[in-house]
Amino acid sequence: MALKQKRPMTPGTRFQIADTFEDITRTTPEKSLLATLKKKAGRDNLGRVSARHRGGGSRKHYRMIDFKRTRDNVPAKVESIEYDPNRNCRIALIKYQDGELSYILAPLGLEIGQDIMSGEEAEISLGNALPLRAIPLGSVVHNVEMTPGHGGQLARSAGTAIMLLAKEGGYAIIRLPSGEQRKVHLECRATVGQLGNTDAKNVRLGKAGRMRHRGRRPKVRGTAMNPCDHPHGGGEGRAGAGRCHPMTPTGKPALGKKTRKERKNSSRFILRRRKA
Repeated sequence: MALKQKRPMTPGTRFQIADTFEDITRTTPEKSLLATLKKKAGRDNLGRVSARHRGGGSRKHYRMIDFKRTRDNVPAKVESIEYDPNRNCRIALIKYQDGELSYILAPLGLEIGQDIMSGEEAEISLGNALPLRAIPLGSVVHNVEMTPGHGGQLARSAGTAIMLLAKEGGYAIIRLPSGEQRKVHLECRATVGQLGNTDAKNVRLGKAGRMRHRGRRPKVRGTAMNPCDHPHGGGEGRAGAGRCHPMTPTGKPALGKKTRKERKNSSRFILRRRKA
């Protein structure tokens, strides 16, 4: 991925750092792998706002990504590298030997015409998906499953990678990008390599309108509101929050309150917390 500092011809381009999309080889998606994506504007199934500051945005279709990679021992060839508006990493269109098409997350260095395969007998090479017990220690992987057969859930963002540290007692010990170390079953699948588009974190939108295109609406500080609208509101002049701790608009503690359940089943698989 390459970035470009825009010339300050307008206020919106003065501080803009844009993606050049040089790694994109196809601009039109595969129609057979598209699905409609209904906008919810931050509402839950009851129609109530569960995520604030959402709404609007450009229309887009969902690309059906194969996170499971269960077509074992069937060779596939990379057809193209494409842009996905639903994620910040690139996706790759692959074509299996029997003619079936599929989308996968594109790792760093994946090229058109490259052969990839999934299954326990696949080679330890870029883009191949294997169970963790078949991957050697010290390997860098992404799209790692947390439960066998459920599809990849870990390390799916641009530039992320997971390190395989050890194997013991039917479990693999992995280190996540956050620094957390946890145990995952050896039958869980992972894809070899680091995800591409590593400079996604360095992109600067440059203007508020580009955030609106992504479906993000403006945020207003609670201290700028009235007491009837937010617990931080009110006061003479430029007052503070007026509370011992920051609070959400509904009066619940924010900024520091631990939200993870104390007796969550998966806590026993975490060996080292990311904040340790």
